Amino acid sequence: MPPRTRLLPTETGAIEYLVTRSGEPITIYAHGLLGSIDETRPFASGVSGTAVFLRFRGHGGTRAFDGRWDYAAVAGELTAVADEVGATRALGVSLGAGALLRLLTTTPDRFRRLALVLPPPLSGHRDPDAVAAWTAMADLVVEKDVAGLSAALLDSQPMPVRTLRQARVYYARVARNLVDRPGDAVTALRAFPSATPVDELAALQRVEAPVLVVGQHDDPLHPLDSAAALAGALPNGTLHVLDKPGALWLDRVEVREVLTGFLG
Repeated sequence: MPPRTRLLPTETGAIEYLVTRSGEPITIYAHGLLGSIDETRPFASGVSGTAVFLRFRGHGGTRAFDGRWDYAAVAGELTAVADEVGATRALGVSLGAGALLRLLTTTPDRFRRLALVLPPPLSGHRDPDAVAAWTAMADLVVEKDVAGLSAALLDSQPMPVRTLRQARVYYARVARNLVDRPGDAVTALRAFPSATPVDELAALQRVEAPVLVVGQHDDPLHPLDSAAALAGALPNGTLHVLDKPGALWLDRVEVREVLTGFLG
């Protein structure tokens, strides 16, 4: 039988997470906005040890009752699951990368090795049109416009991804699930795109662990100049630039080689 997700009770609500495989090291994987455990699991392919995946508030079975929709809140959820399973390494994608960054500002020595894939924009790097696009998606969920939401989700991806049949099928399914079971997703869509994970890059100067920052060209949601600035601010940060826009879809071999080379 495939492994089943678990619920971790906390003061602010239950957090859904999944544990696969066994042994050391223990790596926790954190998804992006509107992402899922299933979407994040391929990042663990080829990486040794235990893999742990969580869902943030507004996603899946995770529920939060404190009314907070900022990076400090998701960093708290990430910390709770990481402490529960004893994770020593971490990988975050987009929103998940932002949660890790926020966590590192308060506990810079929490992990021994980290990967930040397509980190969210830092202060001064945000594209207003990209933020407006996410807000429009929230409106489409409220309006129950599955077709419009599916098209908007696809349009948020780099141009080469938009022509992929598998991408169209995937985002149509995401749109249908959001409209059928919106939950707190609307609030998440409106809050996180305009939020900033860290106020000052100087707050990351105490992070001594090796950190791999993965960026890509022509991605307004995850600007490359922001990823480069982040890698430069981390004492042991390394920047890897994916050659193709939309490489998470179009060049998964390169993505896997980079991540397993760093984490494996």
